[in-house]
Amino acid sequence: MGLVGESGSGKSTLARAVMGLVPRYRGRVTGGSIAINGRNVTQLPEEERQKLRGSPVAMVFQDPLTFLNPVKKIGKQIAESILLHDRGANVSERVRDLLALVLLPNTCQEAYPHQLSGGMQQRVAIARALAIEPDILLMDEPFSHLDEITARKMRFDLMDILMEAKPTILFVTHDLGEAVFLSDEIYMMSTKPARIFRHVNVDLPRPRQPEDPRLFDLEKELVQEFFAVLEHQTQ
Repeated sequence: MGLVGESGSGKSTLARAVMGLVPRYRGRVTGGSIAINGRNVTQLPEEERQKLRGSPVAMVFQDPLTFLNPVKKIGKQIAESILLHDRGANVSERVRDLLALVLLPNTCQEAYPHQLSGGMQQRVAIARALAIEPDILLMDEPFSHLDEITARKMRFDLMDILMEAKPTILFVTHDLGEAVFLSDEIYMMSTKPARIFRHVNVDLPRPRQPEDPRLFDLEKELVQEFFAVLEHQTQ
């Protein structure tokens, strides 16, 4: 599921609200509610919300170093996430499996975050998020800080990774091409006021190729619609 909008439209704020990272007023967000598996999580204390069984939520941030501890080795960080979810897990085996899942060599266990490239750091952040076996994975513009060649490879690899892990994904991006390529559904947000103004089903088979003209046609249609909405807002 892709969430697309211009800067300042509130898409990252919405994702962070699902994660419980938006400041609350009297125990809830300022308006509306968020339900996970039918349960309203916006009115629960933070500790109780994080412990909801059957509905763990994990997040991958734009900058992987937001999520990674700079002074701990990669293997240790992934192991800690595994133990948060399952105290009885075979940790060493799970760490190896998760690194393999995100296409990193097992030798990365002994590395520190600063010793890895930006793309490798983001793979580790994805592995840590998947370590708790989340039902919902939030991804807040995870490839926007990467060069286009690396980001393109990450998009391809992400599809393979998540086909195996299979969480529900909310993918936040300002890149319509990225949203069309990755998503089965797209929600388009506008500002003034912040709102979702269109829901789009991307009925194209997988695996997809960026050169597919059907992807380009859909992206062109959505770009035109965004410009129409922006023009209406400025009038």
